[in-house]
Amino acid sequence: MYHHVKKLMYTVRVDEPDPRFGNMLLEQFGGANGELAAAMQYSIQGLNCEDPDRKDLLMDIGTEELSHLEVVGSLARLHLAPMKFDREKAEADPLIAIAGGGGVNLFNSQGNPWTADYLKITGELDVDLRSNIAAEARAKIGYERLINFCDDAGTKDALQFLMTREITHMKAFAAALESMKKPAFSIGKLAPTPELVNQYFNDSTGSGDKGEIDTRGPWNEGADWEFVESPALSATGGDAGGLIKTESSPLIADEGVTELLLEELRDILHAEKQLTKALPRMAKAARHARLQECFEEHLVETEAQIERLNECFSLLGQAARAKPCKGMMGLVEEGQEVIKDGAEKGDALADLALIGSAQRVEHYEIAGYTTARNLAQQLRHSAVVALLAKSLAEEENADQLLNQISRTLMSVAKMPDAIEPRLEE
Repeated sequence: MYHHVKKLMYTVRVDEPDPRFGNMLLEQFGGANGELAAAMQYSIQGLNCEDPDRKDLLMDIGTEELSHLEVVGSLARLHLAPMKFDREKAEADPLIAIAGGGGVNLFNSQGNPWTADYLKITGELDVDLRSNIAAEARAKIGYERLINFCDDAGTKDALQFLMTREITHMKAFAAALESMKKPAFSIGKLAPTPELVNQYFNDSTGSGDKGEIDTRGPWNEGADWEFVESPALSATGGDAGGLIKTESSPLIADEGVTELLLEELRDILHAEKQLTKALPRMAKAARHARLQECFEEHLVETEAQIERLNECFSLLGQAARAKPCKGMMGLVEEGQEVIKDGAEKGDALADLALIGSAQRVEHYEIAGYTTARNLAQQLRHSAVVALLAKSLAEEENADQLLNQISRTLMSVAKMPDAIEPRLEE
């Protein structure tokens, strides 16, 4: 929750108002690198963050940026105040004087409205932290330039305070990124193409009439770098005449991949058929209505997934024949034990154990469908890929639904045993 304290983080003082400078200050109020953009960026990143420690960091700094917005807004308002009654001053910016009444609004110094397009939010914590470090650096430069254009002592003091806090935030974000102990170029989950990632393309080439001289440095020579001279000028066909290393995986004979795909589909088919028998038992064992509904809904999905698998076999010209899936057999057997043991537990705890068993099943299925889809992609069977992708999405959604129900049950489980309600939603 937020609570507004009627006191500025830094008390501002303006001795000589300057409406034109007040207009410049709006860049740090409603501009791309201003305080509102920073507050929204960090706070929304924090809301999305699954890491409780770094979530705390993002929410702390996001909230401080709202305080900075108040400081900048107060400074700008004091500088813009003469526009309210002085015609000559108002002519400096009619948008502020007439439309805004001589006060601040969510515009930058050019009168462009604030937009959420300013925000850099990817949902990948390390990528977002790097964006935040860059945002703080840009804001620091903005304050530095404002200080250079300012003659008012009180204003310069406030701007110095704000500029310094940008460096503080950079240090905090940089330390948080370092504490993740993630390699600098390990972005996301997919690995880059091994040889291509180390190729430096000399795409701005020539000297004299053809352009400026080429430069060599640690960004294009030494270490693992391979310097590729003018790929476009050397190209006689695709991939710059073979200079560009585009192959991301070794070629595999289609026959081998097809057999692997069929084996995976047979395994999944047997697994899904087992689930059509297990899910009704799990639904019957569930104590809370929403969990029972979740199992019943997923039974309908599972039946549709079996039909899709049959269609995949038809598209591949093969009979829909299942192969005993020992992994699912073991998971189903464990689920039966969970149901049996749950008879001795309270409602919330029994259902939490049941969800744990169900999520093991979901993750097993997600792995199977992911592998099968990837194999189908390698074979360029687009229709099979589409069918498997739909089933995969359903399994992932089922896992997320179980997560949501689990969080609700966690709060119930914390209550005293005597007041454990049955949840209907």
